[in-house]
Amino acid sequence: MILAYLEGINDGPGFITAARKVTKNTPVIAIKSGTTAAGTRAASSHTGSLAGSEAAYEAAFQQSGILRARTMNELFDLALLFSYQPLIQGNRVAIVTNAGGPGIIATDAVERSGLKMASFTQETVAKLQEKLPPTANFFNPIDIIGDARSDRYRVGLEAALEDPNVDAAIVLLTPQAQSDLIETCQVIIQLAQLYGKPVVTSFMGGYSLGPSVEMLGANRIPNYTFPERAVQSLSSMVRYSEWRQRPPPNYRSFEVDKDRVRALFASVREAGRVELGEIEAREVIEAYGMRLPQSRLASSPDEAAKIAAEIGFPVVMKISSPDILHKSDIGGVKVGVADAASARDTYELIEYRARKYSPGARIWGVLVQEMVRKGREMLVGVTRDPQFGPLVAVGMGGIYVEVLKDIAFRLAPISEREVSEQLRSIRTYPLLRGVRGEPPADIAMIEETVLRVSQLVTDFPEIVEMDINPLVVHNQGEGAIVLDARIILK
Repeated sequence: MILAYLEGINDGPGFITAARKVTKNTPVIAIKSGTTAAGTRAASSHTGSLAGSEAAYEAAFQQSGILRARTMNELFDLALLFSYQPLIQGNRVAIVTNAGGPGIIATDAVERSGLKMASFTQETVAKLQEKLPPTANFFNPIDIIGDARSDRYRVGLEAALEDPNVDAAIVLLTPQAQSDLIETCQVIIQLAQLYGKPVVTSFMGGYSLGPSVEMLGANRIPNYTFPERAVQSLSSMVRYSEWRQRPPPNYRSFEVDKDRVRALFASVREAGRVELGEIEAREVIEAYGMRLPQSRLASSPDEAAKIAAEIGFPVVMKISSPDILHKSDIGGVKVGVADAASARDTYELIEYRARKYSPGARIWGVLVQEMVRKGREMLVGVTRDPQFGPLVAVGMGGIYVEVLKDIAFRLAPISEREVSEQLRSIRTYPLLRGVRGEPPADIAMIEETVLRVSQLVTDFPEIVEMDINPLVVHNQGEGAIVLDARIILK
């Protein structure tokens, strides 16, 4: 196995390519220092302000199979397990303990970690009932009672390791007057070697346990001071085992109009700008196959009323300027404009507010846009990390994005499996699946939008920041529509 202490990486893509090859055969456990200071930087987009090098490293480790240790303790806890024990084949854990409290604490830790408490077969339960005292617990965790000697540890651990529903075992021991520590260690070592499943221990008791803990270490049985550390280590081994079993990533490719985007970017640069106006950003979105509401630019109140009537009331109206980043902050957006008179008034009001709050801004006019029916509002965004390249974000969007900060990041290009995991990792994902009789959202279309954005920023590395916010997502099978987009070039 490989342990890595990292302060910085100059060639992020090269690092990921190498790590993906190595981790298919060899565990790599890394600890990264200095992420807090490195992650603070000024950014104008929502995505840029929420991301930092911490997010990039986290995504890089996840997408290359590297296990990340948060502390030095965790680094060497994992080193013990991976060096000493065979690779776990599943996530079902059995606990054998002579103390009820630590057994319950370990059980809680298992449930929180994503592991599963193994369900014993009837044969295993019968064996335990036959050989353990009636006051013992014959289910998982197996409590062999405080006066247990090595013979009871043999019964409990052997029954657990023989059970086909068990992938690993945790043995807990708190020293009692009757405990025979060396004999118990001998039993654990013998059974671990016999069954070939990962076995870890947590002997709790300090100085008195010295010789027995040394004996376990000498025979390649990891011992942890407390049960939570044993559980955390096994959980990491399960994640690594699952990584090794993954098929190669599948990258979906869409038919897009790259020439149209290339020409548009060239015209923006010729105009001496790096930020696209909303109309230009819409053109990029359209070229990459994402759906947009009907929208046209008005340059006068009368033209706004005419366009609104042709699109169909009610409409949304918003200021169009390459220099105004957050339109709603200055009152530059009006929803639900219901008739021609309101359209004229809204044009004048929005233009007045824009000139008042941003006197030097270039005003192109007012965008009149089809009013899209309500749905779940999502954010899909990009910020370009200096080391790793485009970092794609997805999460709940709208006006609360920076308050909730419920965002998950992956590095582009993103595979189909990675985007699925990315979306499912946000805290609010259950809302997308539907709650209390609500129909589920069109999750497939959210994933497709993320993949299209991933392709866009891979094709055009000059994009340094991008926000689609909101992406309005309708019910399952009904699609999603981009309401607003911002793109900033290098």
